[in-house]
Amino acid sequence: MIELKNLTLQRGLKVLLDHADATVNPGQRVGLIGKNGTGKSSLFALIKGEIMPDGGEVRFPKNWKLAAVAQETPALDTSALDYVLQGDAELQAFQTALLQAEAQNDGMKQAEYHAKLDEIDAYTAPARAAKLLGGLGFSQEEHARPVKAFSGGWRMRLNLAQALMCRADLLLLDEPTNHLDLETVLWLESHLAGLPCTQIIISHDRDFLNATTTHTIELSNQKLTTYGGSYDFYQTERAQRLARQQAAYVKQQTQIKHLQSFIDRFKAKATKATQAQSRMKALAKLERIAPAHLDSEFSFAFEQPAHLPNPLLKLDKADLGYGGGVVLHDLNLSLESGARYGLLGVNGSGKSTFIKALAGELALSGGQIVRSDKLNTGYFAQHQLDTLRDDQSPVWHIQQLSPEVREQDIRNFLGGFNFVGDMALQKIEPFSGGEKARLALAMIVWQKPNLLLLDEPTNHLDLDMRHALTVALQSFQGALIVVSHDRSLLEATTDSFLLIDQGRLKPFDGDLNDYRLWRLAQENAAAVPAASAQSQSRKDTKRLEAQIRQEKAKRGKPLQQKIDKAEKEIAALTKQQTACEAFLAQESAYEEANKTKLQQTLAQLAETKVKLSELEENWLLWQEELERVLAEVDTEFS
Repeated sequence: MIELKNLTLQRGLKVLLDHADATVNPGQRVGLIGKNGTGKSSLFALIKGEIMPDGGEVRFPKNWKLAAVAQETPALDTSALDYVLQGDAELQAFQTALLQAEAQNDGMKQAEYHAKLDEIDAYTAPARAAKLLGGLGFSQEEHARPVKAFSGGWRMRLNLAQALMCRADLLLLDEPTNHLDLETVLWLESHLAGLPCTQIIISHDRDFLNATTTHTIELSNQKLTTYGGSYDFYQTERAQRLARQQAAYVKQQTQIKHLQSFIDRFKAKATKATQAQSRMKALAKLERIAPAHLDSEFSFAFEQPAHLPNPLLKLDKADLGYGGGVVLHDLNLSLESGARYGLLGVNGSGKSTFIKALAGELALSGGQIVRSDKLNTGYFAQHQLDTLRDDQSPVWHIQQLSPEVREQDIRNFLGGFNFVGDMALQKIEPFSGGEKARLALAMIVWQKPNLLLLDEPTNHLDLDMRHALTVALQSFQGALIVVSHDRSLLEATTDSFLLIDQGRLKPFDGDLNDYRLWRLAQENAAAVPAASAQSQSRKDTKRLEAQIRQEKAKRGKPLQQKIDKAEKEIAALTKQQTACEAFLAQESAYEEANKTKLQQTLAQLAETKVKLSELEENWLLWQEELERVLAEVDTEFS
């Protein structure tokens, strides 16, 4: 197991952990959550031995192999496949030793290393590495491409594949979904669920955390608090804990007020001096409970746009591409004010190309786009942070948009994005990725757009900021098109979906779960001849849905029977309880003539309540077990 005991960690003048404790047991998949800047990545560095604690200690078995995603990838000539294989250090070591034994013509050593390679299943390693690359979105042809040929985001995928290739006892993942699209996130969820190792995952994607973790550790107020469930469980438990804390705080404040009132009234009176002194001592020794805070650091909203023309823009038989090559063909779209679209499609299908064209950053290859003269576009690109000036402040960036506005008004606005005090005036160079992303969003909100084009806006944002952005988008009055792997954001802010598939844009009739099933069917149909691929895709979708329903019915039947039986018994007992209580509510029930019946009714009511309580507890347990079983079926078919 991993034990963090009495841990203190300080970076510069900032204390990140102060005598914090936590335990992670073998096989647990733990979500490490907390606001940006609280020290999650520093805790990872501590576990990896890259930094030392200022107090306390980190313990885990010495023989444990640890894997983590490298943050940088040099421009190597090594192929993508070979780079991923390097993630298995044992494999590399045994292969090197075997080559040396062969060079020395040492038959004994050769046999020994062949046996060791066989023991670690080395001969299937290339196939396993290729499967990882495929799951992370690399085509078969790209497996042989050199690492240096890939862009930064794709190199991060290679680093993730390399970490997953390691047969680790402990896997540390820091924001693994940041450079992934929705399909790849779904694949990663399924893959992580099947790994036998202990995992600690830093993520600000609540759906990803719910799908991949069994426990949650919150880093807050320099302490580590453990919760025995995934993110949704944590939210519920945390709310209850804060409610208890707030109740205890209110109760203690009443006690303090009472003690202080006694002291103030009687400390000067000789007859009460002793009692006053004892209360002063009691007050001094009282361990103070802090009030519970649930307030967000973020408070912003999109103001009503000055104009809401209809339509905002119109695409008519538009072709899009680069360097003479067409990526998207014959696009038609009339974007009305108030439209709220989520844009779906596999990585490389052209989603970012489509968004760029709408934003006016990419000229059409054919057809036309007609924009309203009142159109005011707010565009957040995947690489929006690169457009910021590191040598300037948040205030300066807003001033470039509105030079006439008073600095104090700008600072008041930036406070809603948690740029407060000196932070609003300092250079943004040392800012984290999350802080820079907040500034880029603040610049968009400031411009009061009537069309929002958001391409992966949640990358680098923590859970609180994602929630604030979701709430702000829900009340946005203009039109919205968003590309995101954050399913909670998509589901909460969009009304319908557009799909880019095979170079075409079309409406997608369904929700994200329907899209997931459709993508599975597409993958299953990939080997079917082109002439029958479309019809086969529909058949595969229906067949897969039927298989899932059958498997759920099969596995869930025993539990469902228990639940149905319990519900009938609960209904009968509830009716019986109501009858008993109705009798007890009558004045005649307490007359001498009804003494025997009264005693029988009271006994029956007590027995009924006990049975009801037991049945309701069992019903809840069976419901939770049924949900777990059904979720396992979904995972197996994903």
